Amino acid sequence: FRFCLPPMERSLELANMTRVQEFVLLGLSTRLGIRIGLFAVFLTLYLLTLLENTLIIYLICSHIELHKPMYFFLGNLSCLEMCYVSVTVPSLLVGLGSSPCHVPFTVCMTQLFLFIALISTKCTLLASMAYDRYVAICRPLHYPLLMRPQVCLGLALSSWLGGLLVSVAKTTCIASLSYCGPNVLNHFFCDVSPLLNLSCTNVALTELVVFLSAIVIFCGSLLVALASYVAIGRAVLRMPSVATRRKALSTCASHLVVVGIFYGVVLFMYSRPSHIGSTDLSKVLSVIYTVVTPMCSPVIYCLRNREVHTVLQKTLHSPRVSSARTHFAHS
Repeated sequence: FRFCLPPMERSLELANMTRVQEFVLLGLSTRLGIRIGLFAVFLTLYLLTLLENTLIIYLICSHIELHKPMYFFLGNLSCLEMCYVSVTVPSLLVGLGSSPCHVPFTVCMTQLFLFIALISTKCTLLASMAYDRYVAICRPLHYPLLMRPQVCLGLALSSWLGGLLVSVAKTTCIASLSYCGPNVLNHFFCDVSPLLNLSCTNVALTELVVFLSAIVIFCGSLLVALASYVAIGRAVLRMPSVATRRKALSTCASHLVVVGIFYGVVLFMYSRPSHIGSTDLSKVLSVIYTVVTPMCSPVIYCLRNREVHTVLQKTLHSPRVSSARTHFAHS
């Protein structure tokens, strides 16, 4: 019957039935006993992530010994990780506390926008950190010039602004799609692929935008990181002593592990234009790069670093901290 209507009336009728008011997030599990245990685990991981990254930012800002390009990027990464987990984990916790979780359309799109912006920024920041290590190991004499403060600031700003621009394009395309129902997302936050699967209109153009942005951001930054580490590997092999090689590798190994895990999961899930079903596997992989990696990054990058260890010991044994401990013990 609808197809017998005039074009204007048919478009108006379609507009009235396409915009859902809210999405329902199924979360990780529907079993009450499992939900309670997972809630406690993820709440602990969330608070631990915030604490770790807050500590890293404080140490970098308050100690001049850490005012170096490497720690400048680490400070940006820590700030990003705090925002990153604060976008996804609260909806995960709400879903575990009261499954299923009902999310208004505008809130869902806002979460999607922030998530895309932050994950894109993280990719380019990781690439900038790889480039920093390349310059430090392969071109040490030119390091003060190539990684001067203006260059570091430009790389960081480019990462944040680039992430925002990519997110504007992708979120606009996804938000402009028609959603006729059902409105159930088998996920714990508003992600790209589950939303595309719910659209009742042709998503070919949107998938093209998603795919091209993945090529530019994910694959582009991954190529920069890989090229940097290939050059680092060649430089390390040419070093004369084993001790020098070990010292050079120790500054890169941790970053390389995190880069491998993060890029591996993200590229598997997003860097292809076809629909990716919101299966249990995809949710588990999402947990890895939205919860586990941000929690592990400060430990891998900073808390195992000798300079950070030294600064942390100074902070813990400073007169103010010692007097506070004494006051607390006497009280």
